[in-house]
Amino acid sequence: MPTDPRSFVFDPAPVTALSVQGSDALFPVRRVYCVGRNYADHAIEMGHDPDKEPPFFFQKNPDNLVPDATEFPYPKASQDVHHEIELLVALGRGGDDIPREAALDCVFGYGVALDMTRRDLQGQMKKMGRPWEIGKAFEMSAPASRLVRATDVGHPFSGSITLDVNGTRRQDGDLAQMIWKTEEMISILSGLFTLAPGDVILTGTPAGVGPVRRGDRLSGQIEGVGTLDVVVV
Repeated sequence: MPTDPRSFVFDPAPVTALSVQGSDALFPVRRVYCVGRNYADHAIEMGHDPDKEPPFFFQKNPDNLVPDATEFPYPKASQDVHHEIELLVALGRGGDDIPREAALDCVFGYGVALDMTRRDLQGQMKKMGRPWEIGKAFEMSAPASRLVRATDVGHPFSGSITLDVNGTRRQDGDLAQMIWKTEEMISILSGLFTLAPGDVILTGTPAGVGPVRRGDRLSGQIEGVGTLDVVVV
């Protein structure tokens, strides 16, 4: 690869990259989109009516992802950090205004991720009608597993999605319960942003979100996709 002829005032940050099962090549992350309240039971537990809401999105930063995570450092500035287990969708192609019927052709692979949330700070922002970034986009807030290629596992339209905390089941859902399916999310997002290879979508969480404490062991699993085990430190 040609050397970049430009000089920088300091070294650029390293590229966040997810490992890929069965490959030494890494998946470089460009953007991280998150879908809010995409399971009806979770929307209800958060005090919302899933039948009256169109899909909405927020973002985490690429370097919020923690590839092949084994630990989650409890963040500063919060006393109420919650777990949210989610299917991660990694795009190998992008574009604008992608038709729903072509959207799955953009998917490179899938993984398991946690959208860790400073719930107390997010709640403060909600009350003031302000963005959620301080509750969502903090350092190491998205532990993630390695990816599995869609060409190897297909597209998971259904399958259990669960999270255990210290051996006790906290979240127990099915991918079939997603209000907005993977192809719909890709199509809708592409009407709002120009999607590109390296973009990642966190697709929402089932009911059962709750607080974590230092020392907790979180064990997430998505049927046909993989597992994610982290310790809160």
